[in-house]
Amino acid sequence: MNAGRLRGILERLPACRVAVLGDFFLDKYLDTDPGLAEISVETGKTAHQVVSIRTSPGAAGTIVNNLASLGAGEIHVLGITGDDGEGYDLRKALHGLGCRTEGLLAVPGRMTPTYLKPRNLRTPDLSGEHERYDTKNRTATPRQAEDEIIARLEGLLAGLDAVAVEDQVEEEDCGVVTARVRERLTEWGRLHPGKVFWADSRSRISLFRNVMIKVNAREALKQAFRPGEEEPEDAAVARAVSRLRARTGRPVFVTAGRRGIWTSDPEPQLVRAVRVPEPTDPTGAGDSATAGAVLALCAGATAVEAALVANLVASITVQQLATTGTARPEELVPRLEMWLSQG
Repeated sequence: MNAGRLRGILERLPACRVAVLGDFFLDKYLDTDPGLAEISVETGKTAHQVVSIRTSPGAAGTIVNNLASLGAGEIHVLGITGDDGEGYDLRKALHGLGCRTEGLLAVPGRMTPTYLKPRNLRTPDLSGEHERYDTKNRTATPRQAEDEIIARLEGLLAGLDAVAVEDQVEEEDCGVVTARVRERLTEWGRLHPGKVFWADSRSRISLFRNVMIKVNAREALKQAFRPGEEEPEDAAVARAVSRLRARTGRPVFVTAGRRGIWTSDPEPQLVRAVRVPEPTDPTGAGDSATAGAVLALCAGATAVEAALVANLVASITVQQLATTGTARPEELVPRLEMWLSQG
């Protein structure tokens, strides 16, 4: 990869048409000022005083944030929210990014998944974050909602270059990517080998077939080996990459934190990360990497080139503290030059 090749990839991003299917969360930050804290008369506990509220799309929404920031030409979102205030805020934010949200269903009786993040505004790094409050659905996703998600994606497929799947909810069949939805993705991946199908899952990555997968190194080892198998770190990850590649039938991307991203084609290879100074905030870095890789693949990049673009994007987003960051196309060439200078 050199600057000319990267510019060629970036020039093609406005032609990319992507659907993001999965669990859209609302990231809701409550910025508190410790200097204004009071003691509750009723309980004697500290009453933290909120001086500002910030919201942004999270989980699958973080992928969308970065697709939009990187200049994707067309973005469709497919997911489920509740008919509530958090759902309103989430839709408003996605509309502001220029997304097509007809596939974001408001389902009565469901809650909009939300990460509520109180934090100390005077401490910008992760140490300023208080205990988080998560809102998730813990009952099965209604079959009617599954049917509509499947039908909407099927109707969009002919006009798409890529489908990015974010399976964030760990409770089985309680999110958007249920067993039925995953089964259809397997079928579509087989029927449309020329399209980019990309999946990221917190708990069920081993169940995806005929799609590219992204998984962290710890989970890759867990999925590829029997308990008790041990090898030196790089050799173990390389062997895990090969095993997962054989299982999925598509390229595999294994994130290894500060080391970079392993990919599988043509052989297991570690594409090193960009070294950036502290402080950093890794919140949402994996999802920003997904956006960079998916768009690069749509623009004709190889798997190794896509892994590098993912690293460049993530190196920019981790330097944005107390938020899920985004990267812009004009930032990537200077970041590539930094990467090249690091040897």
